[in-house]
Amino acid sequence: MELSKLVQATSGSIIRKFFNAAAGMEDVISFSIGEPNFIAPKPVIEDAVKWLHEGKTHYTDNAGVKDLRDAVAEYHKNLHADPDKEILITCGATEAIELALFTLVNPGEEVILVSPAWQPYFCQIQMCGAICKPVIAKEENNFVVDPKDVEAAITEKTRCIIINSPSNPTGAVIDRETMKKLAEIIRKHDLFVISDEIYSRLIYTDEPYTSITEFEGMRERTVYINGFSKMLAMPGWRLGYAITTPEIFIGMKKMHENGVSCLSEPLQRSAAYALRYCQKEIEDMRLQYLRRRNLICKLINEIPGLSCRTPQGAFYVMMNIQELMKQTGMSTEDLAMDILQKKHVITVPCSGFGPGGDGLLRLTYAASDEAITEGIGRIRDYVSAL
Repeated sequence: MELSKLVQATSGSIIRKFFNAAAGMEDVISFSIGEPNFIAPKPVIEDAVKWLHEGKTHYTDNAGVKDLRDAVAEYHKNLHADPDKEILITCGATEAIELALFTLVNPGEEVILVSPAWQPYFCQIQMCGAICKPVIAKEENNFVVDPKDVEAAITEKTRCIIINSPSNPTGAVIDRETMKKLAEIIRKHDLFVISDEIYSRLIYTDEPYTSITEFEGMRERTVYINGFSKMLAMPGWRLGYAITTPEIFIGMKKMHENGVSCLSEPLQRSAAYALRYCQKEIEDMRLQYLRRRNLICKLINEIPGLSCRTPQGAFYVMMNIQELMKQTGMSTEDLAMDILQKKHVITVPCSGFGPGGDGLLRLTYAASDEAITEGIGRIRDYVSAL
């Protein structure tokens, strides 16, 4: 018997492939999984335990605990969201993206995706029967997409565009002028937007962060997505949220009810606490990521044959290995595997992140200063040995 064509066509994660390849190795340094090396703020953990002791161990409203939806509405005052009709608590931002695609896009319609992009976007677009139209964000433009390239990719079948700023894997932050032009194109062609802003608190630019929702007419056609994994070091709590219009909310909620159904009540209640009382902890972690970004970029750019642009957000850097590929004749993935096998350092080949990723390795600096220094030192030794 044969499994479904959908399952057969869906690829596994390139990140997990390399992470799993290191199983059994000793003294491994990982720059692979985008997971904060911090622990969730202690008061948040204590608040979750309190709710457990109080017996909050039952099903909740499918849309999420009311207190958390209220907290999200308070936190995003600029979006003027009705917590009862426009905010949905999801199983991480990942589920929110999936629900948005299933709600907005019909089989055979097209979704524009800025590439290199987080791999699950490609798979989720495929899962809903849509066609992915990648638009390359070039390294020479600091991985910020050119709006003209986006408009050139639009056809009569285009339904939606996914925007991820700051970006995983590139760390790119879309500046206000570019975002304004994208908003104009989206309105002109009457498209929906899925705006994944999970890294929006991890910004290192002098310019204030810009969301696509800030521009005229965009709130009404956008599914705004965020969560707690990155900004509050709560990835294992699996809590994200979507803010959108009442009509889209109803559609996403129906899909959510028939899948995940609802999330843990104690964790939802403690997430509300985190939004209200842990802003200082968010800023403290951001400043540490900023220092680590500067450290890893300095160390990479000191290695002959390697280079990287300074990312403006998130906690990833794209290491250009094209000179090493010419020197060795190896592919992006083969070089990443060779570094892992010889130096026990896990990186992620961006050839697995769609068009525009070949010749680049993604490294996360959500790691300690010591791990960054040691890991890049091993890569330096690997290059020297060539």
